[in-house]
Amino acid sequence: MEVSLPRRRMLAGVALSAAAVSVAASAKAASFGNPDSPPEGRINGRSPTSVDNPGPQNPALAGQFPSFQDPPATDVNGMPIFWASFNNAHKRIQDGGWAREVTQADFAISSDIAGVNMRLSRNGIRELHWHQQAEWAIMVDGRCRVTALDEQGRPQVADVQTGDLWYIPAGLPHSLQGLGATGAEFVLAFDNGRATEFNTLMLTDWIAHTPPDVLALNFGVPAEAFANIPLEQRWIFQGEDPGPLAADQQAVKAGRGAPPHPFVFSLSRKAPDRQTRGGFVQIADSSNFNASTTIAAALVTVRPGGMRELHWHPHADEWQYYIKGAARMTVFDTGPRAQTADFRPGDVGYVKKSLGHYVENTGSTDLVFLELFKSARYAEVSLSDWLTHVPPQLVMEHLNIDRETLARFSRTRPDIVPV
Repeated sequence: MEVSLPRRRMLAGVALSAAAVSVAASAKAASFGNPDSPPEGRINGRSPTSVDNPGPQNPALAGQFPSFQDPPATDVNGMPIFWASFNNAHKRIQDGGWAREVTQADFAISSDIAGVNMRLSRNGIRELHWHQQAEWAIMVDGRCRVTALDEQGRPQVADVQTGDLWYIPAGLPHSLQGLGATGAEFVLAFDNGRATEFNTLMLTDWIAHTPPDVLALNFGVPAEAFANIPLEQRWIFQGEDPGPLAADQQAVKAGRGAPPHPFVFSLSRKAPDRQTRGGFVQIADSSNFNASTTIAAALVTVRPGGMRELHWHPHADEWQYYIKGAARMTVFDTGPRAQTADFRPGDVGYVKKSLGHYVENTGSTDLVFLELFKSARYAEVSLSDWLTHVPPQLVMEHLNIDRETLARFSRTRPDIVPV
């Protein structure tokens, strides 16, 4: 049956109107979790080939970063990369152990903290040395003997094991030695992003570059006593079994006694500061680890299906070290800008001061990671804590939510969700 021209126009108009409604509804549905213009994310890929990636591939590498390859639609505008890793850092290996580092030189965003991952063999020695920066450390495997001397001439010798910390203030001399059958592995953090293992002040370097007559005068022995000193730094070298801890502690005793605040601390055996069904947080800062005056730390454990809540830190940048499990973190900045990255053991994350973020456990086992801050005290602001401590009407008007929904928000800082 032939349709008249006016009838065709009417039907076309109805069809266009219906299509417009359909597109509008689709756009509205897609806009949830995809608020910005221009829109981003796979959700916008209407062309069959718009998300293809036929070019050269490194599947082993790309597979480690699903959130870079296929970011959520809420990511917008990009930001400096906040992912790095010890896994692709060059190892410096010597008889007695090895080390690798992630500093601001190759991780530009990390201005406050530089990290070093070090392994000492059984009886391997990190030679007597000191730094221009404070050294904070966590043991991740094995046992280690730590020696240190404070500026008042008060010595300390202590043995540490997996989960223990030490903190050596800037300028104080110290040494490290692996113990037991397997030695020690640890992560060091320095309170300056430009610090590096290659700018350490070492005993052997100084002695080798001091005239023999000066050495003789200083120590009150003949110059010939130094005829066999190493002419190159030892850095890490193989030593002998140091023997019982008590014997070393007795040997170093000084008239001035021991340092008033121990340089070591057991974080892993500390009771959680916050604990929920989703996990727990253990905090070490100058309030309980008194010696640690420039670095505050939190060891975070997130159960499968849990998440480190939406929050930010008002006083310092956050340097993260991932120990176990798998994680995904999104960081939010002004602009707006938002970006998501994935993390696995040995990786390093970094969040600038006051930027909002969360960390999800994306694996099937516990996620364990470390948060470090160049600060004497740990501090954070929880989004849910904030929103439940301003007038309710104000929050409901901001977010277009009802009172019943708001009433379900946590009224305390949970740290880990679910509560």
